[in-house]
This record gives sequence, structure tokens and C-alpha cells, in this order.
Amino acid sequence: MYFKLRFKIIGIFLLSSVYSAAQKQIYKDPKQPIEARVQDLLKRMTPEEKFWQCFMIPGDLDNVPKGQYSHGIFGLQVSAGNQGGGAAGQLLKYNASEDAERLVKKINAIQKYFVEESRLGIPIIPFDEALHGLVREGATAFPQSIGLAATFNPELMTKVSTAIARESKLRGIRQILTPVVNLANDVRWGRTEETYGEDPFLTSVMGVSFVAPFENMEIITTPKHFLANVGEGGRDSYPIHWSRRYLEETHLVPFYNAFTKGKSRSVMTSYNLLDGRPATANHWLLTEKLKKDWNFKGFVISDASAVGGANVLHFTAKDYDDASAQAINAGLDVIFQTEYKHYQLFIPPFLDGRISKERIDDAVSRVLKAKFELGLFENPYVSEKEIEALKKLNHKPLAEKAAAESFVLLQNNNQTLPVPANVKKILVVGTDAVEARLGGYSGPGNKKIHILDGLKKYTENKGIEIIYSNGIDWNVKELATISTEYLSSENKKGLKGSYFSNADLQGNPSYEKQDEQVSFKWTLYSPDPEKLQPDNYSIRWTGKLEAPDSGKYQLGLRGNDGFRLYLDGKLLIDRWEKLSYSTQTVEADLVKGKKYDLKIEFHENRGEANLELIWNYGRHNYQKDFNEALSLAQKADYIIITAGIHEGEFQDRSSLSLPGNQEPFIHEVSTLNKPTAVILVGGSAIKTTAWKDKVGAILDIWYPGEEGGNAVAKTLFGAENPSGKLPVTFPVEEGQLPLTYNHHPTGRGNDYHDLSGEPLYPFGFGLSYTTFEISGLQLNKARYSENDTIIARVNVKNTGSKEGSEVVQLYVKDLLASVSRPVIELKGFQKVELKPGESKSVTIEVPVKQLQFLNEKMDWIVEKGIYRIMIGNSSKNLPLKQNIEVL
Repeated sequence: MYFKLRFKIIGIFLLSSVYSAAQKQIYKDPKQPIEARVQDLLKRMTPEEKFWQCFMIPGDLDNVPKGQYSHGIFGLQVSAGNQGGGAAGQLLKYNASEDAERLVKKINAIQKYFVEESRLGIPIIPFDEALHGLVREGATAFPQSIGLAATFNPELMTKVSTAIARESKLRGIRQILTPVVNLANDVRWGRTEETYGEDPFLTSVMGVSFVAPFENMEIITTPKHFLANVGEGGRDSYPIHWSRRYLEETHLVPFYNAFTKGKSRSVMTSYNLLDGRPATANHWLLTEKLKKDWNFKGFVISDASAVGGANVLHFTAKDYDDASAQAINAGLDVIFQTEYKHYQLFIPPFLDGRISKERIDDAVSRVLKAKFELGLFENPYVSEKEIEALKKLNHKPLAEKAAAESFVLLQNNNQTLPVPANVKKILVVGTDAVEARLGGYSGPGNKKIHILDGLKKYTENKGIEIIYSNGIDWNVKELATISTEYLSSENKKGLKGSYFSNADLQGNPSYEKQDEQVSFKWTLYSPDPEKLQPDNYSIRWTGKLEAPDSGKYQLGLRGNDGFRLYLDGKLLIDRWEKLSYSTQTVEADLVKGKKYDLKIEFHENRGEANLELIWNYGRHNYQKDFNEALSLAQKADYIIITAGIHEGEFQDRSSLSLPGNQEPFIHEVSTLNKPTAVILVGGSAIKTTAWKDKVGAILDIWYPGEEGGNAVAKTLFGAENPSGKLPVTFPVEEGQLPLTYNHHPTGRGNDYHDLSGEPLYPFGFGLSYTTFEISGLQLNKARYSENDTIIARVNVKNTGSKEGSEVVQLYVKDLLASVSRPVIELKGFQKVELKPGESKSVTIEVPVKQLQFLNEKMDWIVEKGIYRIMIGNSSKNLPLKQNIEVL
């Protein structure tokens, strides 16, 4: 009896132990290996919960129905709005203005909900943009990326990145959707400003210097856009049909270095097609190359709304379900959308078998692994005490230093700069002197200093009078959209729109609605996708136009024609034939308060519709400002012209000239024979061909960040010496584009019949207020094996009268190769600071393996043969040369 009872008790104990072990949540045990925790958690997840770890959006828990996020989510880009109620109950309430403390509390409250109220308690990854500073109020805005590249100073980049990473982590951000390591191989591209330039080596060095500090602080970096986000004509997200050899040796290089050297744990795909397949659903790119060849263990996210591009843009998927399945099956791990409700479009193939369980588990495992690595399961919250540390940070001196080092002196005839000591009255012209533009993907800046403020501050108590006149504007618009207050129809504001399901206004309209104004871009869809085909519809708008004042007006239409305009029954504009984009205006005498019958007709039989009703009312009197500035220039001792460009995401440029009335003003001022310096503001090449010889100095300051005004002032007056170098090539004319320094040899010649093939300003170029001499090239030996390192030493001497910095640049040319190689390639550089008369020895090391390329069999090799080492201070000025042999 005793033995039976004892056996029964032991049995119960053993069953209880087995049951307890089965219930033990390994994924919550920090002592367990990460892989074991991932697999344990994965086994507990439903198919829906797995999907939500593959879905990311901007947003928060404001006004969210209870239980909406019980399944969890990959992460959120937390908005700046107030937090109250919603899924997490009464979390916290905040003031309207965003600050770091509020953001931390908000992220913590959101994290608390997911940890405590979602079924499995999986924390989120709070993510944000941080291209050249976290895009948040109070965060430091450093110079734009292209400016940071122009410093040619990776050590400075590391300091800047470390500062941004600290400001990000103390606010609770654990992933940044940066940097952009695409190559700017065509400077017409509107996103050139976001890059580190045209060269794969420079981009790699700067990219690694940027991502490494973030990853070391346990913030995931996301190099983008994978791959080659600029196509023919310098157009954003245009299809890419380049050879894999070219892609492997150029555009893929910075990504590979970011993953292997910088340890980036994520990557973002691009919008464009790559060899006929969307990059977001490109199996060769995401699986064969990235995950198999490179053994990438991180996760792949799409660009915002890019997955759906397969069916609404590329037409390689029949619907959103299909687009979702194609992308995940190709190797995408996380779908990035802009709204919560979009999940309905993409979740079906996760549940119905179109995506295999193995592929889903692989994607989810990559996300979970990152969350475990970040320590989010053990420490999901940010210590609010750390806000005090954040408040004590002062990165403004670093922002100013980075700005000053980024400036490139393109021209300095007659020593126009620095401003001579005898100058007493300076005229500053241009809206860019007071706008302090920061460039794309920027926060508001932290007490940003514009150029005029910087000049006034620097010259205070120096007996120099600073006069400002806006005079010119890069954003001159003489015709504007007619606003709704001047349009009416049937006692309602706006015009009555009748929409027809044919291209010739026949029959009854499919529907009618009141449009507040006529300013439309239907580039992806028709005005109503359910009722109208995108390539077969027409519209008639009718109503009244009321003139605010009496006088002569320029009245018209702007768009990709197929339009007519009637006023009081009279046909004034007739562009019914579909040709191109155009602006058509007529002069009309209008009387104040009188209402005129207005009719507009438009038809579309191809797609990509664009139409705007415009007039010249209310436009600024640009000519008056122009003339006023010219008058003030006659009385000034010295003239500083700030001139800028317009660019950005999906805002490519067909012309590289200065827009608006800026160039005419430069021409007019040049007739005064006054010392004139032009400050260029922009993130890409600017064509100075037509006016450069009419001014003394040209200083390119890119977008210099929140301390740009102080840095500009110190540079103009000589307290700082320009040391930046061009990370992109500036062409003489747009007809030379694309134009990069590291092109392959031509079969005939580089020149045009009517123009040289040479650039206006070459890659790596930049002047100084002093002069330098680079001499005495010495190599550690003449013959190398594949595992050796080329060590080049040169002597650099400051032969001028001012302290300054020079960038010694080392290029390589393969003299004879089995496959064509670039004419030259940057392989090393070193920035050195020297006092007047001072000399320093500079050493540049190049591992021989950096000479590798793809042979005819597409194998990476370091080919035996003769290579030419060339050293100088730009890609066009390479006076020191010596051949080496690789054995």
C-alpha cells in the first residue's frame, strides 16, 4: 500500500513537472539564447499575430478602439499629437507642443499597452527618420547628407552620427529609416541632397561612419533605397535595366559595407523596377543576393506604400493580395504602410497559404530577433530621468563645425573672399539669406540661424553696415491657382464638376460633385477609380468667377492639355489636342464684384492627368523687389547674393540653372563692377555656366543646418577657411548628363561636337583661402600580393598665409584588365589641417583587395597586372603618379 501510494505521488509530481515545463515561457527568460526565445515565441503565435509583426505604420494609440492592437504590431512612428484614451485606456495627456519629455512618456505609454495588454506582450520598435538629425522638435539639425559628404571627414561624420544617435535613443527611438546610400549618378535627381554623392567608395566610408554609432547604441539603422533609386533622366524611382556587373561594382557596394562593416540590421527597398521586377518583390535582390550571397541576418522593410506599387504602378500584380504575396515570397519581411486600415489589403495571403509558413516564420523570426537583441523584452521603457541628460546636451558647436567643413569654394577670382577689411557697407540679397532652409527629411531645427542673422551677429561692433533686400527668389511664381473664394456655383463655393465615363463629354455624367477649385493631379488613378477608367474620362466644370479688383488679368489653364476655357460663353483657350504639359493664358479685363460665367472642359484618354485653373491675382511684385535690390547695390561696397534651387523627393529637375529671377539679377549686378560673392544653397549640382565669370566668388553651402548662418558668416569673413570637396560632378550643360568622374573608357571620344566632355567642376574639387603643395609620393613597395596593403605617403605643405585643411585623394587606374574598368577610381583620402608654412606627412592605406572586380565569369578577383596610383586634391588634379604591380 505504501509503495502504491508513493508511486502515485511521484507520478503526480512528474506529470506536474512536465506540465510546468511545457507552460514555461522561454521567450520571457533573458538567460535563454535569443534563437531559443525566438522559436518559443514563434510557436505561440497565431497566423494573424505573425502578420502584425510584419506590418509597420506611422501612428499611436490616440482615439483607437479598445482591442485594436491586441495582436501586437512591428512598430510605430509615433505621432506628435496628444495622447488620451484609446486602446490603452486613459494613458497620459500632454501639451500641444511636442518636446522630448512628452515623446518619451508617450512612447512609454504605448509600449506599456503592448507589453501588458496585447496577448503575447511583444514590444514595438519605435522608429523615425534621422537623415541629418532626428526629425523631432528640439533635435539638432545638422548639415544635409550631401554636405556631410562634402566634408570628406569620416571622423567628423562619426561625431555627428553619435550626437544624432544620443538624441534619438534618449527620446525612445530604436530604429531609424536612414541613411540614404544610393549613388547620385545623375544630379538632376531631386534626392541627390539625401545621398553621399556619386562615388561608391566615398558613400561607403560615410555610410559606415554614420550607421556604426547607431548600431553600437542599439538603434537599428536602415540603409535605403535598395536598389538604385534614380533612373534615366535623373528621375526618381524610374525603372533600372543596368547589368548586374554594373550594379555589383557600384550601387550595391555601399549597402554591402553598411551591413558588413557598419552592422546595419535592416534595409529599405526602393519604389522602382529592377530588371523588370519591383525592387520590393525582387527575388534576386532580396533573397539570392542579400540573404543568400551576403548572408544578411537582418530584416527587409518596404518603402512607404511600395508593396502596392506592384499593382497600381508596375502592373506586375493583379491586386493588393497578389502584391503582398509576391513581395513576401521574394524576401521582403515587413510591409510599411501609411494607415492602420491598409492591413486589410495585405493580410489575406498570410492566412490562405499563398505565402508558405516557412517564409512567414523566417520573416517574423528576423523581426523578433531584432527585438530581443535590442533588449526590448527586458527593458521596453525609456527612463524619464534620462530626459535631464538630454536637456544638457549641446550639439550646436558640432553642427556649426560640420557646416563650416562642408562648404565648397568653387571660385575665388581676385581674392573676393574673405571679405576685405576695408568693406564698410554690405548688401545681402535673396530670400535664402533669411529662410534657413534645412533640406529634405528635416525637423524644424533648434533655434536655427539664417545667413543674415549670422552676418549681423558676426559684424556687430565691427563698424560694418549690413543691408538686406530680398530682391530675388528661387520660388518665383507669377501664376497661382484660383482659390475657392472667387468661384461659385448654385450659391455654393467652388465649381460644379460633371464627370463623364468617356473622353468626349457625351451622354449623362457618371456623377457630379462640387469642387472647391480646379487643381488636380490624377497620376495614379482616375478622379473616381470605381466609376471612371484612368485613361478614358472627361470633365466639365461650370460656375461663376468673381474678380476681387478691376483690371487686366492673366487668366488660364496649366496642365497636360486636352482642355478648353470659356468666359461668358466665349472660347478663350482651346488646347483640345493631347500633346504635352503646357501653360496657356489670355488677358482678360475684369470688373470688381462682377460675376462671369466660367466653363472649363477637360478630357483624358491616356492617363497621368494634371490640370489647374490659374491667374496672376495676388502675386507678389517681384519686379519691384528686383529693382529695389539693384538700387541698393549701387550704394554698397560689397554684394553677397544668396541663390538657391528647388528639389526634393519626387521633385527632380530638368534644368540645373538657378530658377526664378536669380540669374537675371546676377547679370544686372555684374554691370556695377562691385565685388560680388554668390552663395549657392541646394543639395545638388547647380549650373553656373552663364554667369560665373561675372562674379568674383562662388561658395556652395548646400543646406548647412541650424547653425549654418553662423558658419557662413565666419567663412565669409575668414574666421573659417573652406575645406569641402565636391561629392558630385557639376556639368557645364545638362546635355552632358549623366556625368560622373569614374565612367568607363569610351570607344571614340568624350567630347561633343559643340561642347567639351569635361565637367564644369570635377568630383573632389574645392578651393581654399590658402594654397597647398602635395609632393614626394612614396609607396611601401612596388610589387604586392592580394593580401598586402598599399601604403602611400606624401608630404603636404601649406604654402599660403592662412591656416586651412586639404583633402589628399588617392585614385587608382587599372592599366590593363580582362574586363573594362573605370578610367579612375577613388580608393582613399585623408584630410589634413595645416598652419601657414607647416608641413605634414600624410599616409593613405589601400588594401590590395580593394582593387577587386568581377571578371568575365562574374567572379570577384584581384587581377594580376599593373595599376597606376595617382594622388592629388581632386579627380582632375592628380600630379603624383606611380605604377605598382600585383603579382
